[in-house]
Amino acid sequence: MRHSTVIAADPVVRAAAGVVPQTQLRWIHSSEVLDIASLLGGGELLLTGGQALALASDERRTGYIHDLAERGVAALAIETGSVLPSIPSSMISAAEEAGLPLIELRRVVPFVAVMEAINSQLVSQSAAQLQQADQASHAMAVELSHGGSLDRILAVLAAATGSEVVLTSTAGITLASAEFASEREASASLDGSGEHQSTVQIEVPVRGIPSARLTLQVRGEADVNLARIAGNRSVDILALALLQRMPPGLKEMAGAALIRAVDSGKQNWRLQELAPAAGIPVSAQVVAVVMRSSASQQLRRQVEHLLDPGGQHGASYADNAELLALGVLRSGNAQDERQKILAGLQSLEVPEGTVSAVGPIASGISSAPWSLAEARLTLELAADVGRFGFEGTAPGRVLDAQAFAVERFAVHSMDEALRRDFVSQQLAAVLEHDAQRQSKLVETLRVWLDSGCNTAQAARELHVERQSMHQRLQRIFSLCGGDPRGTGRLPALHLATRLAALQPK
Repeated sequence: MRHSTVIAADPVVRAAAGVVPQTQLRWIHSSEVLDIASLLGGGELLLTGGQALALASDERRTGYIHDLAERGVAALAIETGSVLPSIPSSMISAAEEAGLPLIELRRVVPFVAVMEAINSQLVSQSAAQLQQADQASHAMAVELSHGGSLDRILAVLAAATGSEVVLTSTAGITLASAEFASEREASASLDGSGEHQSTVQIEVPVRGIPSARLTLQVRGEADVNLARIAGNRSVDILALALLQRMPPGLKEMAGAALIRAVDSGKQNWRLQELAPAAGIPVSAQVVAVVMRSSASQQLRRQVEHLLDPGGQHGASYADNAELLALGVLRSGNAQDERQKILAGLQSLEVPEGTVSAVGPIASGISSAPWSLAEARLTLELAADVGRFGFEGTAPGRVLDAQAFAVERFAVHSMDEALRRDFVSQQLAAVLEHDAQRQSKLVETLRVWLDSGCNTAQAARELHVERQSMHQRLQRIFSLCGGDPRGTGRLPALHLATRLAALQPK
């Protein structure tokens, strides 16, 4: 604030003034992009001319403040003038609440000059911090080589940075922690007068898999930039310690990361990188399962055991009310293995309203996103379950994507208008009869065709007398040009009855 290049801008702090004396800068950056937070590393003073803010909605402006504060940005400086006469009060309130120093620059200054002058000083200061961080990293490596626990390894980092250090899993479970407190801090905690704290958070990947998060609570006058640099320097050591001490947990994390990558359609190289870490051969035949249930978290272990009784292959991930899983088909007959999975899911005790879908067989991990997408599409197609005749048994339903192959193909290959025209060409008279007389001849025809033209079986599925079934069929034949058996019209009629169920009601 006292640097000559900043004084020339006539700065005034508009929010979180009490935080300014303890705020340490790592770098100065300028940007007019409102979505810049994800590209920052924390500790920056962000300069902006306010052009984008002047055009943004009030909600977007406050969201901008919250995003920067959550990212750990040190402060935000906004240039006011003809474009943005003043900083909106909503932004000032949001910055005060988030503890983000908000500075108004009331005169125009070249941001490049500010950045060049101050960043050069920061670079000079960081050389000493890098040396201290490397010393701390070396001491942590020595502790690791001597078999020290995660707590003891973190204690080295806590002492070097004057911080409380916590290592948590991606699920938020504390794996290890350590605390450093000087005599001054200890007495302050006893009398309840705690000092300002800054938080530094660093992701810890293991073999490219997000596995843990390192959090440093930097207290009092401790150097925040040193904590940030030392924390980043310690990532490889912590990853090695995790790999040595918790391999089963890492396999589970790798499986969850693989499922998330499959779900988001990541590139093949990423799937091929994650699959071995999760214990799945990249060339294995796999099948995806999607389960939607209020008890997805509780059912996760049961589904994992069903997909892989030995516990050596497979992966799962539960998020909110949806469980995603991937099973490896290891026997010589993949279709038999898949049928066992379907039967096993049907036997599970699940809450009412639970619905699951099993995707088609994918040859290799690169095709797993397709199997998952087709399982999801099956759930969407069967959202109105009665429309397809899959009432199932309470309390849950299990849908086979292969039983919906015709519908899935039609959705991918034919637009709605083309499907509607085809159905009309084949079934116009039958559809008109149903509309006028509230009958269910199209459904009757579909069930009969699905059963392989077995009249007795179709009658049982429709819960009608066999004689009534014969009467319905005669009416259908009269409307669509005669008995289709033994003619080329049979496949077209069957396809039309399946596509009719896709049409909006």
